Amino acid sequence: MTFVTTPDKTELYVKDWGSGQPVIMLHGWPLSADSWDDQAMAIADAGYRAIAYDRRGFGRSSQPWSGYDYDTLADDLAAVIEQTGAQDVVLAGFSMGGGEVARYLSRHGGKSVAKAVLVSSVVPFMLKTPDNPHGTAQAVFDKMAHGMKEDRANFFAGFFNDFYGVGMISSPVSDEVLEWSRGLAMQASLKATLACAAAFATTDFRPDLAAFKVPTLIIHGTVDKTVPIDAAGRAAAKGIAGATLIEYDGAPHGLFATEKDRLTQDMLDFLKR
Repeated sequence: MTFVTTPDKTELYVKDWGSGQPVIMLHGWPLSADSWDDQAMAIADAGYRAIAYDRRGFGRSSQPWSGYDYDTLADDLAAVIEQTGAQDVVLAGFSMGGGEVARYLSRHGGKSVAKAVLVSSVVPFMLKTPDNPHGTAQAVFDKMAHGMKEDRANFFAGFFNDFYGVGMISSPVSDEVLEWSRGLAMQASLKATLACAAAFATTDFRPDLAAFKVPTLIIHGTVDKTVPIDAAGRAAAKGIAGATLIEYDGAPHGLFATEKDRLTQDMLDFLKR
């Protein structure tokens, strides 16, 4: 096993596959680095170095009491970049992980980063406010927190149906993928789960967009119920100079599974450009 130690002595579990230009993948809430496995294997097979790690509080990483704000999470990413010796890095953030990409670029001046990818990302701002009318109402996040405190396992049963776009007619993933996702989610501490949900719901990344000074690819599903595209992918594309937006028509949030082959190919094409 490979671990990176952060400045506050948190141990982060790191998967480091292949060799070549490094691609560091940041997972979404409430999963772990394993959610990137299909893309990571393809990236490593294509001649790149695929690095993915479990966010603090999730997966196999330490579960500290604090540090679930985006400044600290960006510093965790900086520790991963430094301790893996990664240079000329492509940062790929899924969902919550997109916030770490944005905050790292602004807080650490984009050090060692060559390109960025945002997949179903929370960037630039999820919360509905007078100047962010397409955002999600605070009451929705409050209901989520209440559900997790009452019965976290039950909450995730419903959550992942929306995450993968499972409905009465549509079922883009197997029951086993749903079961696996719920298992990953339950590996995280309750503290980390609640604190990170609050962080991605309320952190405003609009001031960070100017720090995207590298080629940036944005991929988002048009029927994403978890992170709706208008306040996220489309807004990010407008705010990041020169960004390329690819919309997956009719696709939900969990693109790494529901649109696995297409997402992998779009990422590989972007890496090769």
